Parts: sequence; structure tokens; C-alpha cells
Amino acid sequence: MEVTRIFDLQERFKHEFSSKKDIFVGKENGTWRKYGTSEVLEITELFSLGLLMLGIGAGDKVATVSNNRPEWNFADQAILQVGAVHVPIYPTISEDEYKHILQHSEAKIVLISNKELFDKISPIANQISNKPKIYSFDQISGAAHWSEITDLGKANNTPITRGKLKNIKDSVKPDDVATIIYTSGTTGVPKGVMLTHHNFIYQIHYIKHIIGLNHRHRALSFLPLCHVLERIGGYTFQYLGISIWYAESIEKVADNLKEVKPNVFVTVPRLLERIYDKIMEKGKDLEGIKRKLFHDAVELGHKYSERNSLIYNAKLGLYSALIFSKWREALGGNIKLIISGGAALQMRLAKIFMAAGLPVFEGYGLTETAPVIAVNHPKDFHFGTVGPILGKEQTLKIADDGEILFKGPNLMPGYYKADELTAETIDSEGWFHTGDIGEMLHGKYLKITDRKKEMFKLSTGKYVAPQAVENILKESLFIEQAMVVGENEKYTAALLVPNYEFLHDWASRKHIHYHDNDDLIKNKKVIERYEEEIEFFNKRIGKTEQIKKFELVPDNWTVDGGELSPTLKLKRRFVKQKYQTHLDKLFV
Repeated sequence: MEVTRIFDLQERFKHEFSSKKDIFVGKENGTWRKYGTSEVLEITELFSLGLLMLGIGAGDKVATVSNNRPEWNFADQAILQVGAVHVPIYPTISEDEYKHILQHSEAKIVLISNKELFDKISPIANQISNKPKIYSFDQISGAAHWSEITDLGKANNTPITRGKLKNIKDSVKPDDVATIIYTSGTTGVPKGVMLTHHNFIYQIHYIKHIIGLNHRHRALSFLPLCHVLERIGGYTFQYLGISIWYAESIEKVADNLKEVKPNVFVTVPRLLERIYDKIMEKGKDLEGIKRKLFHDAVELGHKYSERNSLIYNAKLGLYSALIFSKWREALGGNIKLIISGGAALQMRLAKIFMAAGLPVFEGYGLTETAPVIAVNHPKDFHFGTVGPILGKEQTLKIADDGEILFKGPNLMPGYYKADELTAETIDSEGWFHTGDIGEMLHGKYLKITDRKKEMFKLSTGKYVAPQAVENILKESLFIEQAMVVGENEKYTAALLVPNYEFLHDWASRKHIHYHDNDDLIKNKKVIERYEEEIEFFNKRIGKTEQIKKFELVPDNWTVDGGELSPTLKLKRRFVKQKYQTHLDKLFV
């Protein structure tokens, strides 16, 4: 059957996967709870009827603030079936951001997942003019439960109401707005990106041909469902009938990978970096021949290319059996595809994961492009790039200043209630200005070099692209995070967050005593060791970008701490303000 609106995926379930027993799977009270086709269709239908009884209709906004779980998808499809607009919100943002989004979107209902969010959002909902009604997915004392909506639908499940719902569904057009995703970015007030049904569906019809998976496979979902990359991944999985298992939490991903044994998952580079670092930490504890084999395998893996020699493949086969098989087991043992986006993936990680039989394919896009502009995939990839353009209807060009400009069916109609901002971003000729700097390799593969707004000029007149340097620095086992600075200064410098787990182990082996992290990073031997690391990595960096000075900081950078956005991007302005005294020491 033809799928032109997102909720058409429900009809596709009925026609193509009628006997499927695990369309969505989530953990309830410590046990995996499977939802089959008939139950998914029934719950979604009753949810839609309940929303109609509550007066939710065309153009109304319904917000969700939730962890990954089957109920999120029931809500998503039900909201769209009544012609309403889904406003998914990150569970980790500030109270001010919640207040702005709920007020600005004029949400009539907010679906939240747990007591912590209920306690945070209830006072906000009472303060704003639209005063949205809150329903919870978990059973919470004093909170309305989401089952009240489906119960209302069940009580009004008549031929007349079902006919009304059908007429509404028939009236929804592919170009109608399906969702508003508020992007916090790294600065300023969140802006609402309007995306249509067609923005998403267009991409599915290309992605379905290139990922090589079908209804016999399963996915693990842990990237927030309000993240547009996870959203398009989820819709594609639903189209193909791939079972979606929802991780309990980010902290439980490692356990869930072993339990679920998925074939595919969507992620951001930060999580892959953590997986790699943990593997490397275990490798350093090996001894004798095992240690040598491990490091030989890693060295070989970093040399992986798009076209390997017969000799290389023979060596890789040996190390695959002896070493990399354990890497695959750690991720469940069945991975066929890992999709990475949201930030730049280090090429060394792409190569070694591919060598290990854990194929990672990096893509590129923005919330405003729903999101896929370009993507590497099993049929066509090139290391160090984000791959070829997704579809033939998409157009891309590089402006004179290097900025990537885009046109395509997946481009948003605009920002909600922000015509001026829309006009600033999409020019009079229809080109969307991505804010990213890039180039085309071999006339086919897109390579991202940096964010236009994040590039800075030294007082010497030379430009520095910080992300590229930061990615190189983060290859060090000693460095967890880095922020390169130096705007209007004579040289380039950096704030460094040590990999404290690794550093503590190193300090123990070197018999270095300390009271806390702040004391540790002031130790002369520690500073000298980091100087050696910087000297080593500076050899791979152009003279202008080389780090002349650095400051170690005692805190890890997190979403809760405010240093990272919900999509794990570095919030540079916040970091600069927080560590102003450290920055002052760098340029004296």
C-alpha cells in the first residue's frame, strides 16, 4: 500500500505485518513487554478517539516529554491521525525552556513519562496561559494516567466516531505540518522547526532501499525519540516491519544490547567514542600474547579502507576470530548496521568499527531537513565524509564562503511563528543555509569541515576550524572532551576535560597521590603527561591550529551540567562563561 502520511504506517502494519508479535517492545517491571500488530492498531485507534473526545483536532498541539517507550509511538500516531501536531520535547532541558516551548506551541495536552517530570512540569503548566492538561505514562499519585484517554476512546468507540476519525484522516494532506521540534541549539531561545508528513515519508522511500534490513530484524532505540534522527530511523523501521525494542535508559544500553541482540541502532558519535574507550581500557589490562594480539588488531583496524587487499583481508579474518568477535559480542553479536549522526564521527572510529564487523555509517542533516541530506550506506560509502546525497530530488551547492546550501522535499516549510527567522535561513531563491562548512570529494561525497558560526579568526588573520581539531584531540585516551579557543588571540589553545577513569588508573600506576580531581590536574607529572599528548597530536594539525596552551578542568561536561545540549553538542558560550578564569590563564 502507498504511504504518504506518517500514520499510513499503521495501515501498512495491517496489510504487510498482520501476524507480527513484536512491533514495539518495552521493559515493564523488569520484563520485556511485546506489542503485536493487532494490539498496536487497537491502542492507537482508541487513543485517537479519546483525543477527539477531548476536543483535540486539526492544528492543535499535543506535547510529549518522555523516555523511549512504546507509548511514545502510540501517542505519536494517535496525535497525527486526528490532524493534530506532535510537539516532542527533550526530558533534560531547563524549566525556562519547558515554559517557553509549552507557551509558544500553545500545547493543549502534555504527555509525560514519570514522576520526576510530572513534578517539574506541573507547576510550569499552571503558570502559562494555555494551561495544558498533563497525562502520565507511568502510574503517578495525583496525575491523570494516559489510559484515561484510551478509556474515553473505548467508551465512545461507535460507528459514528470511527467514521468521524476516518474522515479526519482522509482530510490530512502529505504537506500538512505533522510535528514541531524545538531545537535548543547552543545559544538563544529554542526555535520551533515545523516538519510535514512528506518531509519524513520522502526519505523513507530512499532509506528503505539502502539499509538492507527487513521484518525479520530488530532495532534497539535509545537516542531520544524527540531527536529527529531517531524519529526518521523509527519511521523507517516501522515501514520495513523491523521490531523496535526500547532501551530502559542510556545507562542501561550496554546491558540492553546484550539482552536484545539488535541488528541495528541509531546513535551519536559520543556514545561510540565511549564504547571504544571502554574497549581500549580493557585491552590495556591484558598481558603477554593477548595484549600483543589486541593492539595488533587495533592497529590493523585503523588501516581499514573502502578497498582492502587480499593480504589485509586474510589478516583481518584472523583478528576477527581472535579479537573482534569479542567486540561484536559486547554489542549483542548480531549488529548489521549502526547509523551515526548529529555530530562529526572520527574517521578512525568508523574504520575500526567497520574492521571489527560493526559497520558504522555516518550521515548528515539538520532538524530543519528532517534530517537526512547525505548518508554513507552499505552500497556506497567513503571514509571521512558523510556520504552521497540521499535522493535525486535533493540539490546541494557550496557557497563562495564554503557554506553548504540545500534544497529538497525534506526541507521544513519554516519556523513556527517566526517568519523573519525563516527568511534569514531560507533565502529568496529557496536555498536553506545550513551553517555548516563543507566540500564535495570526487564530485559525489560530502565532507563537513566545521560549523560556520564556530570558526574563528586569530589576531594573525588565520582561520581555525575548532571541531576538526577537537576530534583529533579526543582520540587520546587521556582526553574525554575538548574545546578549542583563540578568537582574536595570537594562537590557538584548548580547554580539556580529562578521561578521569583512565587518568585515575594511570595516576595509580605512577604512584601519584591526590585528594580529588582538582588536586590531580594540578599535579606536575599529570600536566607533563598532557603536554606530551598535545605535542603528539599537534604533529597531525596544521601550524595555525596547533595547541600552544591548554587548561585541564575538574568537571565532566554533561547535559545536566549545561555544557552539552540535549543532542550532546558542545554549548560553547556556556562553557566559556563557566571557565572564564581558565580562559584568562590561556592568553596572558
